[in-house]
Amino acid sequence: MLIVFQAFEGRYADSPRALHEALIARGSAHEHVWLLDPAHAAGFPGGLATRRWGTPGAREALEAADLLIANTHTDVPWDKRPGARYLQTWHGTPLKRIHRDVLWAPVGRLDRLDQDVAKWDLLLSPNRDSTPWLRGAFRYDGPVLESGLPRNDVLQGPRAAQVREDVRRDLGITGEGPAVLYAPTWRDDAVFPEGGKVFELELEVERVADALGKAGGVLLLRLHYTLTGRLPAVEHPAVRDVSFHPDISDLYLAADVLVTDYSSAMFDFAVTGKPQILFTYDLEDYEQRLRGFYFELEPAAPGPLVRTSEALLEALADLDGVETAYAERQAAFRERFCHLEDGHATERVLDHLCGAARGAPARAPRPGG
Repeated sequence: MLIVFQAFEGRYADSPRALHEALIARGSAHEHVWLLDPAHAAGFPGGLATRRWGTPGAREALEAADLLIANTHTDVPWDKRPGARYLQTWHGTPLKRIHRDVLWAPVGRLDRLDQDVAKWDLLLSPNRDSTPWLRGAFRYDGPVLESGLPRNDVLQGPRAAQVREDVRRDLGITGEGPAVLYAPTWRDDAVFPEGGKVFELELEVERVADALGKAGGVLLLRLHYTLTGRLPAVEHPAVRDVSFHPDISDLYLAADVLVTDYSSAMFDFAVTGKPQILFTYDLEDYEQRLRGFYFELEPAAPGPLVRTSEALLEALADLDGVETAYAERQAAFRERFCHLEDGHATERVLDHLCGAARGAPARAPRPGG
């Protein structure tokens, strides 16, 4: 059987990576091929069969696949052969509205992506709340497996401490001060030319880095995959640009605190139990004009919402206070959104796939899903 893997249009990352590594550990005799973006080639293990994203070779692999495992739309021309299966793991719990639920998108984009959705045979859902949101956004009525996300298993697995140690050593994190992971989401109107905006970070990176550096800390800068490579290099001894690091799960383990905004990173990072702060400088515009949310953010947020770099620095200077103030909110957030993140999502998904391959009935979606 030929299994083709696709993560973020050419990275070795996310739930497809977790499933691939587990298949190898199980002694899979199947042929595995990954779609690769050359800019991220360094993140792929040696000896792995790859095809360059967007090339005729990649299309040939997709059209020959018995199983495609992807974490986002496979947005290239290809025809799914009869009998092939397509597992869509999707890349996170949505706070911000996605696909057909968004408030704005370039003309024709969603129609084109619908052609990919029509090929899906199984969609993973990270939690019970997400199932109806995903179904509605994608207009998808096929099987859904509420499994948790395979990409998050490492956060509670036996390798977690070693991964943290290895990544911190590789990044030169001494532990004298906090390692702050800044992982914002993207703004559609700054990515697509039709939006008319220029991409730039609102965070005062040098100011934050100066403060962290004085305390022996570092700022880990992680741009969204749609923005990687679009920001000029930040030359500062306390800044580590980790946008090309293969997998953000490693960075969750390495970091002591997360700073994000409306990204699904907040749901994944909540699994670690470490503090997080939401830098929501454009909250009203994002919620009311650009994307919209599936639930009201502020009452449910697992950490404080701040609007300025100054307010962010104040929160970072009192992380113990943030943890104490938001302990109950964090626990409720994890109970609601991380109830399936028990370190065994990969196992559940592979067992389901193996059962389906043997002709076992697919697990029925939850009522209302």
